[in-house]
Amino acid sequence: MSAAWPDKFIIGLTGNIAMGKSLALRQLEELGACTIDADQVAHEVMRRGQPAHAAIVQAFGNCVLDADGEIVRRKLAEIVFAEPAALRQLEAITHPAVRQRIDALVRAAESAVVVIEAIKLLEGALRGAVDAVWVVDAPPAAQLSRLVEQRGMTKAQAQQRIAAQNSQADKLAAADVIIRNDGSLDETRAQIQAAWQRTIA
Repeated sequence: MSAAWPDKFIIGLTGNIAMGKSLALRQLEELGACTIDADQVAHEVMRRGQPAHAAIVQAFGNCVLDADGEIVRRKLAEIVFAEPAALRQLEAITHPAVRQRIDALVRAAESAVVVIEAIKLLEGALRGAVDAVWVVDAPPAAQLSRLVEQRGMTKAQAQQRIAAQNSQADKLAAADVIIRNDGSLDETRAQIQAAWQRTIA
């Protein structure tokens, strides 16, 4: 069990953008895990009145706000994914607030198995708090096509997002479980099911 949460078994689910983490997270929830999406938590802490909002506005200016004073993530993304230092600055603001919110969610979870999906799982404090690292993997060509076809990015925007991320190879090297998301949906789901059964056995 996790040292941070001794009454829970924590699966850290990671992989770079458009690998299929959300698919895995949904299935693990269906199988009975409590699931936490760190990116969704980041959305929440950026909202007006929430812990990271004021610091983000101070760092990046009112240009990232809409008419209601909410942060427009698309505008913020255009800034931070064009400049590595800006991305690091944003993460320095959001990560502590995200970590605190995740801690509260894990402690409140009713399931004994909790899955935390986080693209920066291995780069932050969560790495030492999980019991197992699961990595979702897919070929680079599939990753690029998903960003363009499913998320509406231009090829240049997709390549910029991919380039801004840490190495997928490093994630794979740290994995306890690798889910290959390069075949059919049924094949991917079968791998998740098998890994889940080994976890709860």
